Amino acid sequence: MRVVTLPAPDDFDAWRDAARALVADDVPPDLVVWQVGDEATDLFATAPPPAAPRHDPTGPALKVPRAFLDLARNALLASDAERFALLYTLLHRLRREPKLTEDHADPLVRRIEGLAKVVRRDIHKMRAFLRFREVTDDVGARFVAWWEPEHHIVRANAAFFVNRFASMHWSILTPEVSLHWDGAALSEGPGASKADAPDGDPTEEVWKTYYASIFNPARVKVGAMLKEMPRKYWKNMPETALVPQLLATAQARESRMIETARTEIGGNAEAAWAALREEAMGCTRCHLYKPATQTVFGEGPVDATMMFVGEQPGDQEDLAGHPFVGPAGQVFDRALAAAGITRAETYVTNAVKHFKFEPRGRRRIHAKPDAGEIEACRWWIEQEQMLLRPKVTVALGATAARSLFGKVMTIGRERGRALRLPDGGEAWITVHPSYLLRLPDEAAKGAEYARFVEDLKMAHAATSA
Repeated sequence: MRVVTLPAPDDFDAWRDAARALVADDVPPDLVVWQVGDEATDLFATAPPPAAPRHDPTGPALKVPRAFLDLARNALLASDAERFALLYTLLHRLRREPKLTEDHADPLVRRIEGLAKVVRRDIHKMRAFLRFREVTDDVGARFVAWWEPEHHIVRANAAFFVNRFASMHWSILTPEVSLHWDGAALSEGPGASKADAPDGDPTEEVWKTYYASIFNPARVKVGAMLKEMPRKYWKNMPETALVPQLLATAQARESRMIETARTEIGGNAEAAWAALREEAMGCTRCHLYKPATQTVFGEGPVDATMMFVGEQPGDQEDLAGHPFVGPAGQVFDRALAAAGITRAETYVTNAVKHFKFEPRGRRRIHAKPDAGEIEACRWWIEQEQMLLRPKVTVALGATAARSLFGKVMTIGRERGRALRLPDGGEAWITVHPSYLLRLPDEAAKGAEYARFVEDLKMAHAATSA
């Protein structure tokens, strides 16, 4: 049994030299115990004084693919205690299987690649989320940062921070090792605790104030943000401490903005609506903005007594940028006229502002929005309702009803009667005009169209009650 002691958990050169000697002596991987410093070895391993190597150190060097070296440099930094043994096993097999690193289905290669991947991600997180705070001591001003890496990446990341902050005097404190840069040379120190790092500085307070002022909840995708920046990193960044509160108060702040627009712009709600629409043009609250051509916002007078909410833009609406201009819109316009309603006096919008579709050749086929997409866009509907304060809101279809009420509503059970919205407003539920287009039987289509017109008449009558 060979016991190999490495001076540090991230010392790739020491591992490589030891591994080369072991391979030259053809020592099987299961007869090698790896340890770092004075840490305990395998309880079942015997550790006699290492025998003199049988290989000739002046002989030809062991040649391995560049891909292995790149992979090993990263994987060796992982916190997995088996990493040294795994890498040696791979190196030992490479002598007989020189293309092994190209076999990504091999369990050993796959596991080591997994270690390298989490290390690269940890390196990226440190570069992206580490924050320096200014302190002043006898020497003068310097900057200190605290970081808790998941893997042994601190020394490997040192060059990045030296190059990025070459003119600063800084220290990076971590539980394992500390780095210090004086503007000319990099030095190491023992590990530290978070109590050794400062909590904040005046510059940080200015930055937090600025961040809060520019925070735009409409552009925040919480799921994507948490995937890229898990909550465990938030404690290292001053601005992230503000995010929960900013998200929680986003709607209240937007409501105050709308009320301010109503009162301070001479009661000009149109200016507030224009600002809201402009904000919606850059909405990224869900993934639907990516394939869609544009945001299709609501249209109509801001003092309309009736508000119609459909499901989502269709193909033609997505291209034109206006709601209800396609085939369903033509049915809608005809039904409005039959009910004695002028579309110009109503406000028409959709529960979801981007077109969701499935490509089929050159065509884009409508796809029904899911609950997450409806909920993500519900914020905009609430702002439209708050701004317009219509006397009656009509939900055209189940998606619109779910958006307005925040829960699944059954059209057959709720249709034909006044309902109370969560904000206290009155609402009516009916079918979506596209439903009438899909009916194959002409007699049924005519009967359902007449019923649809009757629904519109009842909702319109409620505006005068």
